[in-house]
Order: sequence, then structure tokens, then C-alpha cells
Amino acid sequence: MNLSVQTMTYEYAEESLRWTYEPPYDFYNVELSEEALAERLDGSYRTVMDEDGALIGFFCTGESAKVPAGVKDGVYAEAAVDMGLGMHPSLTGQGNGGLFGKKVLAQIQQENEGIPIRLSVATFNKRAIRLYENMGFVEQASFQTDACPFITMIKE
Repeated sequence: MNLSVQTMTYEYAEESLRWTYEPPYDFYNVELSEEALAERLDGSYRTVMDEDGALIGFFCTGESAKVPAGVKDGVYAEAAVDMGLGMHPSLTGQGNGGLFGKKVLAQIQQENEGIPIRLSVATFNKRAIRLYENMGFVEQASFQTDACPFITMIKE
């Protein structure tokens, strides 16, 4: 599968906000709202498309990638580029994460050469944690949200 990164559009923002994940990953479902659309269109989000032009995922960098409880706990104090990502629910759990994750990571590294990359992940999401470890990320810190515990992972 040949993937490309593109600017987030209104249509893709709306489409991605309509995605619904099965439990326990329904934790990642986001309600379609004007506020959520505005965040997806603020310039920090981009799309990942397949060779047929279908939206397979998205990623964000900067403040949008940080979990508010982690900000409060100071886990983002060290300088790094924070990233967040989401893949279409129909593609998860089928071995597609490696290609998707590598594309996102390569794009962010190309734009931020020499700066560590950091992400936050819910500790129950063992699939994602395994993917990130395979991509060279290591656990750095932990924090608790109202919903569940999280860890931050970093790639130097």
C-alpha cells in the first residue's frame, strides 16, 4: 500500500470524527462538534491517504497531541515534538499499523530533524504500545486521567 500525507480538509475532518471504534477502543470515539472540527482544521492535523485516495488515518502534532491531564502533571516538560494518530477503525488490529505508523513517523521526523518525538497512549491499548515499541519508542512517564492511566513514549 502506497500512502501519502495531505492537508486536513473539512470533509476529511468530518469523516474522521464520524469513525466509531469497538470496545474497548471506543474510548477513542470523538463526538462530531464544531469544537472538534475546529481543532482538526487548526493546521496541526493532517490526513494519511491510500493510493486510491481513501482516508485511512490522520495525525496531529503539537498541543493537539497532548492529553490535558498529562500537561497538568508535567509529563510534557522536556522538549519534543508531540504526536497523536488515529487509523480508520476497519483497518485496526489487522497488521496495518506498521506501515501507517512508519509513514506518520517519517513525515514528522523529516519536518523536525533531530528533535525527539513523543506520544501518549492509554495503557490498556496494548496493540498500540507494541506498535510504538516496534517503531523504537520507549516508555518515559505515566499519568492518570479520569478515564484511565496513560504513558508517554519517546523516540530520540
